[in-house]
Amino acid sequence: MKNELTVKHKLGFGTAPLGNMFRDVPEDEAMKTIQSAWDEGIRYFDTAPFYGAGLAEIRLGEILSTHKRDDFLLSSKVGRLILDEEEEKEGLFGYGRKNKIRTDYTEDGTLQSIEDSLKRLKTDRLDMVYVHDLSPDFLGDEWITKFDEARKGAFKVLDRLRDEGVIKAWGLGVNTTTPIEVALELEEAHPDLSLSATQYTLLQHERALERMMPLAQEKGGGLVVGSAYNSGALLGGDFFDYQEITPDIKKRVEQFNDVARNHDVKLKHAALQFSAAHPAVKAVVVGSTRPEHIKEDLQAMQVNIPAAFWEELVEKNLVSSKAVLPGK
Repeated sequence: MKNELTVKHKLGFGTAPLGNMFRDVPEDEAMKTIQSAWDEGIRYFDTAPFYGAGLAEIRLGEILSTHKRDDFLLSSKVGRLILDEEEEKEGLFGYGRKNKIRTDYTEDGTLQSIEDSLKRLKTDRLDMVYVHDLSPDFLGDEWITKFDEARKGAFKVLDRLRDEGVIKAWGLGVNTTTPIEVALELEEAHPDLSLSATQYTLLQHERALERMMPLAQEKGGGLVVGSAYNSGALLGGDFFDYQEITPDIKKRVEQFNDVARNHDVKLKHAALQFSAAHPAVKAVVVGSTRPEHIKEDLQAMQVNIPAAFWEELVEKNLVSSKAVLPGK
């Protein structure tokens, strides 16, 4: 990566929940959460137009615009344009703004998306830009066609902006590993920092270890890990990878909890430290709508976890023997 991402404790703040993901988050609660992240010393913030059709960016901009721009790192995403026309919403961001969203990975769409994000965020620049959800989980079989659109459009313009020093880095922001792997092996584009959500966690990391992590290191870039708790599954929540949790996943989480209890370890602490331990990982972004959770997350990165805990996870095949374990 041409410009090293430096994040204290490797922890950044992700704003998907502040786009009213799964629930209607009161404005006051959202503002207090962002302010808490700042007050606790977090200086890397990640957001996206998709989060509540611009709502997360607007909320984040209200707080960050009161601080000196050189004092923090900011990333957002391209690939979706927020339109003035409205419609009824349901699903992941059903409680967000009602603005229609258009998928667009072209050069013009990318530049428009960045311009719109800057306005919502009340800032003059982005440090990192991720091409958002260019992946089969959102686009189905169309993802290959859209990837080609991005290769000819978004990738080229982001390469240029990075080389001109307008942004520090760019890559993909996706919930699967394959698009990142394909992008890293392109000859005509040079992504240097991608955001991988849900794919390098305690619950699932084998696929990432096969190709994505080695490729990220080989190409001289890195990764930001998102959703280290797999949408809350590792914390006993009702969702896994942004979908309703299945009985099989619940059973696996309970297996992790059994080992954690054996060693008096909190699974939340282990989840964050695991996702941060691999040398390809430059930061882990954690989202929340509760101000008190920010301090908990920061403390979790500093807790000493006994080696015997990790050894038991490997022995029980809950964690790959190829994984880089904290403290190793």
